[in-house]
Amino acid sequence: MMKSMYIGLLVLSLFSLNSCSKINDEYQFNDELDISWDQMAQQTSDELITQFWNNEGYFNYGSDGSDLGFQYWPNAHAMDVVIDAYLRTQDPKYKDYFAKWFEGVKKKNGNTYENVFYDDMEWNALTMLRLFEITKEQKYMDAVLHLWNDILKAWNTEYAGGGLAWRKDMLYSKNACSNGPASILAARLYKLTKEEQYLDWAIRIYDWQKETLFDRATGAVYDNINGETDVINMTALTYNQGTFVGTAVELFDITKDPLYMNDAQKASNYTMTKCIDASNNVLRNEGDGDGALFKGIFVRYFIEYLKRDGINEAFRSKFENFIRNNGKVAWQQGQDTGILLFSPSWTQKPLGQTQLTSQSSAAMLFEGLASFEKSTKK
Repeated sequence: MMKSMYIGLLVLSLFSLNSCSKINDEYQFNDELDISWDQMAQQTSDELITQFWNNEGYFNYGSDGSDLGFQYWPNAHAMDVVIDAYLRTQDPKYKDYFAKWFEGVKKKNGNTYENVFYDDMEWNALTMLRLFEITKEQKYMDAVLHLWNDILKAWNTEYAGGGLAWRKDMLYSKNACSNGPASILAARLYKLTKEEQYLDWAIRIYDWQKETLFDRATGAVYDNINGETDVINMTALTYNQGTFVGTAVELFDITKDPLYMNDAQKASNYTMTKCIDASNNVLRNEGDGDGALFKGIFVRYFIEYLKRDGINEAFRSKFENFIRNNGKVAWQQGQDTGILLFSPSWTQKPLGQTQLTSQSSAAMLFEGLASFEKSTKK
């Protein structure tokens, strides 16, 4: 199935309906729940495996063993959830999926890790890099570097003065979704190898995106620029907000430059004031399919931001209460009690079958909250 054009009419309508309502600075958050974030993460992540894992070595797209067509990039995020669960518990049962997934996804993807979508390859490379960090098995790093060398072919100055293209057959389309994850990947490769080439690329990609697709006044990360017309699509999606925050955090870790934390603050604040369902103060529903993954990706990198020192204290409390409120609402309103499946909306129970994207997104939320809670107790 062709990767959804989330610059399309569905997302644009969601954006216009849901995204511009400003939430109050004060949250009426009650954190008295009868279950811990850790327990929520355990149950939701295990249900993802139970419902979606295929013994051929990949995750089905539909729940209850329904394949519904193989999807390459959601598989990376589902495996990231398994990695999260392993890091949280150190239970070896989760490690049993690592090598199976690594081989299974390649086979299912046509016996290659390469793809026409540069962002899809970036996500799988990020997941494989995490597997390398845990296992130290060279096969994972070899795959990462193979993908990285292919990803670099997306960079061109013919269109928009730089940036990474979204697709191999659309080199003029420079998207936030192909630049944000790539700069995160480059920064993490630098952290592991200390090779300056990776830091150079991380900064180059980030600077291009900041100059071209980031609104410094509001914190919005725009979706893409058409390099043939220089027209910018000004849709702001949680997915792109999250990867911009993620890169800023990585570069702050490396450089200690507070300007990166300031960028992360702006992008985070925009997301939690503009990209929400204002009636519940939670991240908005951005549709099913690919869109159901978007807010989970934002949560992953927003949580990493919250773990850092250097956040303006005037924002920290508001940010922390916001993400906890998302968890509370999603747990109480967004899942079918007893089944533990989640819909694309964290305020509505799923009707019928659930997709891998929406389940992974919810699992990222609870794994993130469990991880954050643990970090606050150190």
